[in-house]
Formats: sequence, C-alpha cells, structure tokens
Amino acid sequence: MTQQSKISKREFLKKAGVTTAGAAAASTLAAPAVLGQTAIKWRLQTYAGASLAEHVIKPAIDSFNKVANGEMEIELYTADQLVPTGELFRAMQAGTIDAVQSDEDSMAAPVDVSVFGGYFPFATRYSLDVPVLFNQYGLKEIWEEAYSEVENVTWLSAGSWDPCHFNTTKPIRSLEDLKGLRVYTFPTAGRFLSQFGVVPVNIPYEDAEVAVQTGEIDGMAWSGITEDYTVGWANVTKYFLTNNITGAWIGSFFANSERWAEVPDHLKTLFQLTMDSSHYYRQWWYWGGEAKLRVEGDKLELTSIPESEWNQVVKAAETFWADIAKESDRSARVVEILKNYAGVMEKAGPPYRYG
Repeated sequence: MTQQSKISKREFLKKAGVTTAGAAAASTLAAPAVLGQTAIKWRLQTYAGASLAEHVIKPAIDSFNKVANGEMEIELYTADQLVPTGELFRAMQAGTIDAVQSDEDSMAAPVDVSVFGGYFPFATRYSLDVPVLFNQYGLKEIWEEAYSEVENVTWLSAGSWDPCHFNTTKPIRSLEDLKGLRVYTFPTAGRFLSQFGVVPVNIPYEDAEVAVQTGEIDGMAWSGITEDYTVGWANVTKYFLTNNITGAWIGSFFANSERWAEVPDHLKTLFQLTMDSSHYYRQWWYWGGEAKLRVEGDKLELTSIPESEWNQVVKAAETFWADIAKESDRSARVVEILKNYAGVMEKAGPPYRYG
C-alpha cells in the first residue's frame, strides 16, 4: 500500500461520519416527500348487514388496513348505510363510493352477465364450483369482457357464498306449499321461483327480519342456515327447507375505475390478496356452519320436499337456462360453460357429484 493510499483510523471515521451524516441528511430531506403524502382513502360498501359483514368481509378489510401501513385505508360500510343496495352500482360508477362487494343481480349491474350473479338456479352444487368456474372454465375472462364495456367500473374478483334455501314461518313439505309464499329473495331467483307460485318481495336487507314479524313476508329464500342464525332470521322463522335451488351464491368485488387506477401496483396486489382471503374465509365458515347448524341448531325445524317432486324444479331450470341463453351471445357462452362443467362433474362422480 502506498503512502498516499494509507488512511488513519481517525481519518476513516471522520470521512465515514461525513458520509453517514450526508446520507442521513438526504434521508431526512427525502422522508417528508414519502411520509407526507396523503394516504389513499376508500369507502367500500358491502351488500351484507352489520352482523353478516363481520364474517364475509370485515376480517379481510381489517387485515388490509393493517398491512397497508398507512398508505391506504378502506372504510367499510354495511348494507344500505351510504346508498341503497339497488343503487350501489351507479354510486360506484359516479364515484360516490369507491368500491363494492355484492352480487350483480341485487344491485342491478347494467351487464348481461348480471343474471348469473347471486343465485342462478342450479348453476352450482358446492361452494368450490365457483372459483373453479371462474379460474379454470373461463368465467373470469367473460366477466372482464362484460365490464370492459361499462364506463368507470372495474370488476375485480368473484367468490362463493352459501347455498340458497328457504327459511320460513310455514313448513314446506311439497311444491304445493310454495304457492302464495311471500319471500324476500334475489331478482333472478324470484323470477325462477315465481313459476311455482312463490311471490318474490323486494325490501331492504335490514328490513327483512321485521317484515317477517309484521307478516309482510313469510320468510326468505336468500341464504343458507349459517346466515339465518348469524343475522337473526332464525329467531323469527320456524322452518328450514333442506332442498336448495343452487349450491353457492356468486358475489364479486368491484371498484370505481378512476380510483383503482390511482392505487399503486403493490397495493393492488395487496387488495387482490385481501379478496382471496375473504373468499377463503367464507369457504370454510359457510361449509362448516351449514352442516353444524343442521345437526346442532335448535331454532329451525328441518323440512324437505321429496326428491321425486323436487326433480320438477331441477327440470324447470333447464328451460330457464335455455331462455337466458337467448338473451345475448355472452349469456349463451356462460350457459354453455355451466352445462359443460356440470357434465364433467357428473362424469367424475363422487366426491364431485353424488346422485
């Protein structure tokens, strides 16, 4: 080492101190530009009432807010808190709210695939059918295509909820018992069930319990038994019909497109993980609850329509599907996918399909 290149310990520390101080100063100067930025704030409204939202979305949003570490915060609102459920889509499109968790059917999304959101009769048997249909059978691409034609709304992700059963004040043991039954249900489910004499009633989600108590409706065809107990409907109805018209509700997350574009990529990824977390929570929460409450629940008496009779309802769904397929080319493509999927599941046999 030459004399010129030698450096004493004192000189090294002195130079290191200058370098460190300079870096610290630069860091201090740079920090306000990052920390001083205004956090992104979203208002997200779910279709679910407060007690149900505790399960179907709140844990996921709480986790997002924690991990986002101040860069973004999502304020969660429950059914009808900011706007009525039927106006959710338009409110999101206009930027009144930033994001939504709902099915297309109940919030009247102006797309032809909206009829398949919520409960499309006999489209699914189990909750796992939904993510498979979207991720392996092409529904994801069709939903993206449909929403690309809608101004300022971005469809983000679909997942499954519970099956669609009746919980009522009157016992249902035959198709005859459906005649004149006034129930709170989804638009498409109501449209299908009306051929059997069911009278669909459209009221706000949070009014359903009181509507049963006042006699305005005879019950709900809205959920599975887990939801009946969770939201209090099991307290005001007496019977639960074990037959269902579909095995899983299809719901989605949506965002105002302009607000979604403002979100940095790493927070978009975080929100995707958040939606996946929400989907996963519901998979096990509903699946376990449906069985446990049928066996151990003490508020609702189980009733059933004999399979020989119920097959008339299953058969009617074939005609219903054919009618929906005629409404648009895209609807026809969805119906074809559902038929193909059902065929694969039937051929696969147990545990994919029993009987």
